[in-house]
Amino acid sequence: MARPPLPVGTHGKINVNRKADGSYVAKAKFRDLDGVTRLVERSERTAAAARNRLLEALRDRSTESAGGPLTADTKFGAVADLWLREVHSAVESGEMSPSSADLYERQLRNYVRPALGELRIREVTTPRVDALLQAVRKRRSAATAKVVRSVVSGVMGLAARHGAIVANPTRETKKISSGEQRTVRALSAEERVRWLEQLEADPVAVRKDLPDLTRFMLATGVRIGEALAVSWDEVDLDARTVDIEWTLVRVRGAGLCRLPPKTATGRRTLPLPPFAAEMLRRRKLAEYGAEEPALGAVVPVFPDSAGGWRDPSNTRRDLRTARGTDGFAWVTSHVFRKTCATILDAAQFTPRQIADQLGHARPSLTQDVYVARKVANPDTADVLNAELDTESTSKELGSG
Repeated sequence: MARPPLPVGTHGKINVNRKADGSYVAKAKFRDLDGVTRLVERSERTAAAARNRLLEALRDRSTESAGGPLTADTKFGAVADLWLREVHSAVESGEMSPSSADLYERQLRNYVRPALGELRIREVTTPRVDALLQAVRKRRSAATAKVVRSVVSGVMGLAARHGAIVANPTRETKKISSGEQRTVRALSAEERVRWLEQLEADPVAVRKDLPDLTRFMLATGVRIGEALAVSWDEVDLDARTVDIEWTLVRVRGAGLCRLPPKTATGRRTLPLPPFAAEMLRRRKLAEYGAEEPALGAVVPVFPDSAGGWRDPSNTRRDLRTARGTDGFAWVTSHVFRKTCATILDAAQFTPRQIADQLGHARPSLTQDVYVARKVANPDTADVLNAELDTESTSKELGSG
């Protein structure tokens, strides 16, 4: 009669043997979560050290198995620590942006731990989570409450995966409403002309390079971090295209980092309207003359005063200063992105085409798998040029 298998998440007898080099190896069979029994071994200089190291490895291995050390009586705070490790691992593997991880950790520290940290997992019920979310919404905002909900859901989802609870209690909480949805506001043709004229007339805004940066963002619809991360080797002035490969993010403990976009659709090649290509050509000529940047050099198109990468947060602050308090007080860097999308929508481009331009998430698996990375619809450049070529627009408004 065959010997019954080890229970999932447990190990068999530990054997310690001396090796030819005088060190010791400790071995034991462990039945993993997938039901397969595998040999686990660890070596050390002494028999006791080898055995202790193996026990640590087996303990860590059991943590990954269902029904591990997490139980209904484990404190929420302890599970939150494990969840944060997963979050940081996701950042290291590129699956999550550092800014998202920082936001989750901040809301966990500010709102979630004070309310739930000392509770046992079994005590974190739907009513308790719902009360926390409604309190955060009332005290702060719906947006903050939604992030808090994501944090609690992540922690409790981890507990559910370990078998500590049957279901995630956040699933049944009341939907967090933001109230009346704000109307998307974009710059009209006249406002675009006035905005650029205002920037050009402001010596500080000109010194901060805001007029050309605005033109580039209007012409492409890219995020401010993406615009500031563009280097000259990613601009093809002959083909009139720009590769969006990176975004600039300030990471706690690491400073300003140039990172890939969070999603595959964030990496895209965009056509440049003629007016934008000409603006870039003029900038490049002023910077390098007839020469090109050194081969392989990564040189920012929109650098800071020292020639390095420019901080998006500081640039947003510069834009807030330049917009003043009257007329354009509502304008942010994201308004340029909305303006680009609004122009394309008015020109009857499809939502898919506009999403390709903006680098938004794919609407279907088919488009993700079968639509390879491509230059977004070339017609977008013609439409954007017609709408955003400020010299032509200024003449038309003047003649009217």
